Amino acid sequence: MMRLWRPFVVLAGLVLLWQLIVWVTDAPRYILPGPPAVLKALAVHATSLAGHAGVTLAEILLGWLFGSLLGCAAAITLISARGLRPWLLPLLVASQAIPVFAIAPLLVLWLGYGMASKVAMATMIIFFPVTAAFYDGLRRAEPGWLDLASSMNASRWRRLRYIQIPAALPSLASGLRVATAVAPIGAIVGEWVGSSAGLGYLMLHANARLQIDLVFAALFLLAILAISLYYTVDSLLRAAIPWQSDAVERR
Repeated sequence: MMRLWRPFVVLAGLVLLWQLIVWVTDAPRYILPGPPAVLKALAVHATSLAGHAGVTLAEILLGWLFGSLLGCAAAITLISARGLRPWLLPLLVASQAIPVFAIAPLLVLWLGYGMASKVAMATMIIFFPVTAAFYDGLRRAEPGWLDLASSMNASRWRRLRYIQIPAALPSLASGLRVATAVAPIGAIVGEWVGSSAGLGYLMLHANARLQIDLVFAALFLLAILAISLYYTVDSLLRAAIPWQSDAVERR
């Protein structure tokens, strides 16, 4: 139970530190508003913030879903098609060398200002961590089990389905946790480049009008979304993969 409350205890500590910095520096409100001003902005703009948060949440969830599915498909392709592996691996690595801010305007140009370009951005950011983690897990299946399956004339598909994929699920879970943590980055970057809704859109326009308290309110809401999503996915993965050892974590 304490594990669920721990992030909120840490968050409360950060808020207290933030208020102390405001008191010590005596910074103007348009540069660094204190927590009370941000809470007031949350209350005053609650309806607008909730609407924009819903848009961002939908972009994150869709991007997470598509990025995870594409990452799993790419990892299985890499482990199954040995002839394609030397050609696909450099492409995957090169795709991560392209800065997201460079590709975001192109996605907006190709897919428009709607949700599609933001979902595509989140998908691109999630794709590689899931691919790398799942592929690494598939490669590390117990060689003895694979030799036993080969001696029993098991097909490549049956070896993949009954040995390699179950053995790789803990690695896939690690990749999905990383994907959940970075998914908001893709959605927010897409909204900054060009959008008509979402927390990134709201922050951009509030910053232009020097409504810094509203910017912080949107950031606070985004942090709550990210924490909630991470621990929801983590709990679901722990329930789906009960054989994953937590012995080291409990020490």
